Amino acid sequence: MPTPPRRSPAHRPRPRPPVRRRKPRWAARVVTTLSVVVLASAGIGHAVLSSLDADIARVDPFKDMKNRPRAGHGMNVLLVGTDGRDKITEAERLKYRLGGAPCHCTDTVMIVHISEDRERASVVSLPRDSYAMTPAHTDQTTGKPHHGHPVKLNAAYAEGGPNLTVRTVENMTHVKIDHYLEVDFTSFMKTVDVLGGVEICTADPLKDAYTGLDLPAGTHTLMGGEALQYVRSRHIDGAADLGRMKRQQRFMAALIDRATSSGILLNPMRFRDIARAVLGSVRADNGFGTDELLDLGRAMRSFSPSSSEFTTVPIGRMGYAVKGVGSTLKWDPKKSGRLFQALRDDRPLAAHKPRSKAVRVGVAPQQIRVQVENGTATAGLGKRVDSQLAATGFRTTRQPVTSANRTVERTVVAYDPRWDRSAKSLAAALPGSELRAVKGQGPVLKVIAGTDFEKVRKVRAEDPYQGEFGVVTGDEVGCL
Repeated sequence: MPTPPRRSPAHRPRPRPPVRRRKPRWAARVVTTLSVVVLASAGIGHAVLSSLDADIARVDPFKDMKNRPRAGHGMNVLLVGTDGRDKITEAERLKYRLGGAPCHCTDTVMIVHISEDRERASVVSLPRDSYAMTPAHTDQTTGKPHHGHPVKLNAAYAEGGPNLTVRTVENMTHVKIDHYLEVDFTSFMKTVDVLGGVEICTADPLKDAYTGLDLPAGTHTLMGGEALQYVRSRHIDGAADLGRMKRQQRFMAALIDRATSSGILLNPMRFRDIARAVLGSVRADNGFGTDELLDLGRAMRSFSPSSSEFTTVPIGRMGYAVKGVGSTLKWDPKKSGRLFQALRDDRPLAAHKPRSKAVRVGVAPQQIRVQVENGTATAGLGKRVDSQLAATGFRTTRQPVTSANRTVERTVVAYDPRWDRSAKSLAAALPGSELRAVKGQGPVLKVIAGTDFEKVRKVRAEDPYQGEFGVVTGDEVGCL
């Protein structure tokens, strides 16, 4: 987030009480809070902020909570987005494909970590279909007591509202939540409209029949309704909800860039309009008020997109079936553990390393599965190729086999046409190799090592979202 001037230990900002909001809707929820905070640094007076504070509906998600995680450094905000389609006009429902009954559940869940020195914001998306285990609780609809049981993460809100949502997230992440914010569709659309739209760039056409999104390749300025279609779309490609979260993160970064670089936040009247549009449909905890807005705002004067970083919790198992729950996403225990430890320790998620000389490719090696075959009479060649590919990041089987043809001269990359982008990325790591389409081969690519093999060339993804945590900073956002 914003970058404050450094202070001596004696003048460090006091720990902020938890922030609990209303219904945040993905990108806008975060920027909702972030924008208001940044706006506070524009010299807006205490009286103006006090009047805005009165517009915030309050909720107590921390009531009677015990055995919570130890507080770390910095501040953690849980942003929860509900669909709120019951507040959308009939015309908007039709235009933006918002039919159907509203669900009493969360559409988006994110942890926003603000570093102790107020120089960085780390945003971690928690997929709504994540496999979760609720603590014991009372169902807020039926009044029935429940033992802890498995659910999809977004169902925790339906059963126990903000309180159960916070408890479930804390149990899963061991990160203490300081503030809670909730935003809905209406707030999201109003925020984007008051900002005058947000610019999005896409390298490929984006079309989703479910939301009505239809964007040709190029740069577009999206207003509220179109922006809502963009961040809701999950039927654009096979990435489904994970792809949608990536687009939401990109949109959030673009929204922050728009809010902080356009001068809008330095205009008291525009600030008031934006804040009212946002806060009118936001719920927050009682601990986040006028003084907190002013204090954070002063500390975040120099916030910029490069101060923010975005990622999604690492997934270890897709389509994890749970009886009575359905298909869920199970987190990778080791990677997610390291990610949340970084939040607790107030460390950056993005690794700041010297730029690699590796060849840039369209798909990260970590996302490509490979079976190696030795197509020559040279003993150990298959193992050598497999080891070098694995060292470069490719997900090899670690069990190379002997090819039926032992007279292969030119190394071959055999692939199913549906995975052509992955095949091109793999071929880039094997200079001079031949691409060979094999319909029906499936998602595992095959490398048949030939006598021409010398060594694997290092490659890296041109998409900064890829890697162990898939972290991207706000200034790295480009065409999707």
